[in-house]
Amino acid sequence: MKTFRDERLRFEMETVTARFIGPDGEVVKRPIQVRTHPITGRKCRIIFARKEEKETGTEKLPEPPPDAHNRQDCPFCRPQLDWQTPRLPDDWTPGGRLIQGDSVLFPNLFPYGRYSGVSLFDDTHFVEIGTASHESYVNSFLNCRQYLIDILSRDPEAVFMAITQNHLPSAGGSLVHPHLQVHADRIAGNHHRYLRQRTARYFDATGRYLLSDYLAHEKKVAQRYIGRIGHWEWMAAFAPEGFFEIWGILPGVVSFRDLSEPDWHDLVAGILNTQRFYRSLNRNGYNLGLLFIEDDRSRLELRLVILVRSNHAPWTRNDHTGYEVMLGDMATFAAPEETARTARPFWLDTGSI
Repeated sequence: MKTFRDERLRFEMETVTARFIGPDGEVVKRPIQVRTHPITGRKCRIIFARKEEKETGTEKLPEPPPDAHNRQDCPFCRPQLDWQTPRLPDDWTPGGRLIQGDSVLFPNLFPYGRYSGVSLFDDTHFVEIGTASHESYVNSFLNCRQYLIDILSRDPEAVFMAITQNHLPSAGGSLVHPHLQVHADRIAGNHHRYLRQRTARYFDATGRYLLSDYLAHEKKVAQRYIGRIGHWEWMAAFAPEGFFEIWGILPGVVSFRDLSEPDWHDLVAGILNTQRFYRSLNRNGYNLGLLFIEDDRSRLELRLVILVRSNHAPWTRNDHTGYEVMLGDMATFAAPEETARTARPFWLDTGSI
């Protein structure tokens, strides 16, 4: 097993070899690399033998989903928006919805926690991956920011927060109309709970932030580091839990309230770079998530995670099999170093490497 130590950070990689007799009677050896992520502690398996496999539905960018032009049945399109979506309480904001530019935010009709909202980009019904307008994305994020600020003023104990996105049904999206989900609760999710403990222990032992040290290692090694936009730093995840997983880290910042408006613009630039990279791979579905803990004890710096999901197209294979669901290890085919190498060109015009 290879272990690259950076004080209390452990970058573990172990290669195992499967041996069998191939159809032609020859002995075949297939290497599988098992990695453990130094931040999450979770393992993934890189199945190199499947890298050249031609996956159905990725020969070209799939056609838009069947309802891409069906505005009349979409509750997020106007005029349906006005009467098919819920409203915030009367004492929250006039009209029961938060407005930022063309973005509209309202409660999630099917909430996942104490506070659960939907932030629309604008009135555009369907947007292909990597083609959203920069301003619409920023406005949607700023709407989420205001919603979370309002929550903290009403319920200071609802500190476990996240902004997420599911693009297309293959990523769990129920509607194609572009939107972010925004969450806040007093009860920690599994990732919140683990990362809170992990970052706190690291800070107590070293006096430093865990993600900042992880970032410093990745920049020094330079195998998975992609580039920088403003203060955000981007890299391929060392042990990905999804295909072509990319992280954006804002070092030293532990509260979303400390982000300036330019920070939000720079975050969106990195997100759109990543989406254009995915589009170049003929992928059309993705998830993203930005998690934070809004209390004075949190040592969790801001980190956005974005990864590809199975294409939304006929006869495509899901990216999660019984291995991921039942064993808990992600099995992916491309090495993170290759992901970083092929993603870097998409940062050349918007940041520095």
